[in-house]
Amino acid sequence: MSRVLVTGGAGMVGGAIVRALLRDPEFEVRVCDEREAPAWIREGAEVQTADLRDPEQARAAVAGASHVIHCAAIVGGIANFHRLPYTLTEVNNALYNGVIGAALAERVERFLYISSSMVFERATVFPTPEEHLPDCLPPRSAYGFSKLTGEVYCRAAHEQFGLPFTICRPFNAYGPGEHPAEEPGIAHAVPDLIRKVLSGQRPLQIFGSGTQTRTLTHVDDIASGVLAALRSPAGLHEDFNISAAQELSVAEIARRIWEACGEDPDSFALEQLPSFPVDVQRRWPSVEKAKRLLDWEAEIELTDGLAQTVRWLREREREREAAAP
Repeated sequence: MSRVLVTGGAGMVGGAIVRALLRDPEFEVRVCDEREAPAWIREGAEVQTADLRDPEQARAAVAGASHVIHCAAIVGGIANFHRLPYTLTEVNNALYNGVIGAALAERVERFLYISSSMVFERATVFPTPEEHLPDCLPPRSAYGFSKLTGEVYCRAAHEQFGLPFTICRPFNAYGPGEHPAEEPGIAHAVPDLIRKVLSGQRPLQIFGSGTQTRTLTHVDDIASGVLAALRSPAGLHEDFNISAAQELSVAEIARRIWEACGEDPDSFALEQLPSFPVDVQRRWPSVEKAKRLLDWEAEIELTDGLAQTVRWLREREREREAAAP
């Protein structure tokens, strides 16, 4: 049996990965996160609380693990990228130092790094294949640059010390597990937009023109793609776009969320707010490499995934109201 450490396992993407691992008897699961893990994780996995930026704490977290899935990072929506540029850079890079250093010291069998579609922030080829990265200008956002730095760390550790690595880049993750923030743009677009619709905002506010495109990928699909890459010998020393394949405009995504919330399609209207200095205009990955090498592709239809996410957020809101004094 393989023992897998999932850093950041209490987050949305990390939690989906942990859920998938717990369903597989091949894996014994350890979660390390600064946040409190929910009850279902504590019941099924070993849970540690640590600051993985500290080399000693990182080493203790990795000790005895055969595989590491590194999800821990400061993430968030478009406003967060612009509000916390130094913090994103400092914390995420410190995590690479701690966790990759520990993985090398403990000689893990596979280190799987959860990167980001933001490494392709300035892509010029669509759908964007993995091999476009060396020709792509580096990201302008601190978040995109910090995630690209993590990929450089993986490759450097392999070249110098033989780290067995795999890189997975989720594209526009959505699904149960992420709460919207009070300020739009701090969380990702899907929970932000659902919150706006459910709160009665009319017209629905979006950042920018709405012509920007995204490729929404359900977290359960991301988890299955990550596990496919982790298991496969073909995933060793490779990078993969882990994504759905449907490119949609932000305006169309907003419309679909509106309808998933049960609103009248004829009353849908948008208000365009000024966007941020970095607002990627097109995000559409090629997913051929994952199909070819891993025999993996996303399966969850967007309509179903959005409906599930709306139900989850409604339930959380009811729980919050019930707990209020």
